[in-house]
Amino acid sequence: MGSDSTHPGWRRGFWSLMATQFQNAFSDNALKNLVILLVMARQVPGPERNANVALAGAMFAAPFILFSMFGGWLADRFSKQRVMSTVKQAEIAIMLFAALALSLHSLPLELSAVFMMGCHSAIFGPSKYGILPEVLPHDRLSWGNGILELLTFLGIILGTVAGAFFAEALAGVPGVAGLILAGLAVLGWLCSRQVTPVPPAAPGRPLPLNPAAELWKQLAVMRQDRDLWRANWGNVGFFFVAALVQMNLLLHAKDVLGLAETKSGLLSAALALGIGLGSVVAGFASRGRIEYRLVPLGALGLALSTIPMGMAGVGVVGFSFALAALGFSAGFFIVPIAAVLQHRPSAESKGAVQGAANLLSFVGILAASGVQWVATEQWHLGTGQVFWVCGACAMLTGAYAAISRGRFIRAE
Repeated sequence: MGSDSTHPGWRRGFWSLMATQFQNAFSDNALKNLVILLVMARQVPGPERNANVALAGAMFAAPFILFSMFGGWLADRFSKQRVMSTVKQAEIAIMLFAALALSLHSLPLELSAVFMMGCHSAIFGPSKYGILPEVLPHDRLSWGNGILELLTFLGIILGTVAGAFFAEALAGVPGVAGLILAGLAVLGWLCSRQVTPVPPAAPGRPLPLNPAAELWKQLAVMRQDRDLWRANWGNVGFFFVAALVQMNLLLHAKDVLGLAETKSGLLSAALALGIGLGSVVAGFASRGRIEYRLVPLGALGLALSTIPMGMAGVGVVGFSFALAALGFSAGFFIVPIAAVLQHRPSAESKGAVQGAANLLSFVGILAASGVQWVATEQWHLGTGQVFWVCGACAMLTGAYAAISRGRFIRAE
């Protein structure tokens, strides 16, 4: 791809993609957080409550491990725009099922709906990330990733806030929340139809019948490119830390800060504002290239911002500022890593590589569910101390992802 002048129609397709992704992230997390809060509201012992919270997170993460490679194959085999549009149609049916599950107050059915949304997003992800270099001029890739990460994490956090609002405002009729999310799925489908149509990258690619072998194959491809290899594991570490922060935040807000569900959502809003600002600043700071010096800066900021979060006596205001700083640092960390994952693979393998990266990132998210349970139930760490674990992991991840890398990677 060339300059802006060679892509006169890229803006409409790009912003349609951004709208689709925002709705996707919002609805995913609204449903997941609503189910988690309904679990927490049930009168069960503390250990059982914590185990059910971890289970809900695991039910969302597991499909990414099972189906991300299939999503990567679809992204290469067919038009990525067509894959996204078809998946958004499926989301409408899933959310209607969620409405039924919520109306019946059935935990198994609610967890099944969360699992199905995980399947939906596992298939959606490789096309979403893989299409970005195809609809954007190369010198806009880092900028585009800044906008994508802004809207993704804004959708995640606002979805989390919406889940808290639904849990409190619709406590007696939670099925209404499912109907609202079904309506949003219709809007997401309409937006996906406006994404720039692109031809299949590898129309003759056979379906990988052995996902483990396909994952190993893509890891071998990544291993040949130092930047791609380190960015992949940096991506895994980032999503591990992000998931652990998000799960731990729910427990910390209720057990330590004593906040109701809606007010704990305001903490998430502070995190969203930080992520949004950090992602946009990182995108503009890259100046048409992939600025790798932002990765260690982001890792350091992540680690430092968790220090006050774990200290005794920190009030809601101080904790909110620390969360905003953590979000800002997260934007610096993930924007260049995401750009490398999109830019470095060949055109024919972008979907497959994104599928592998997606799968591994949710291995990190699934691991976060386990670490949350082990840290609180086996190691008997307080939720504040778990934030320190997050900071230490961020430092290690940032050091590994950025080691031996020069100043920047040219997006050409």
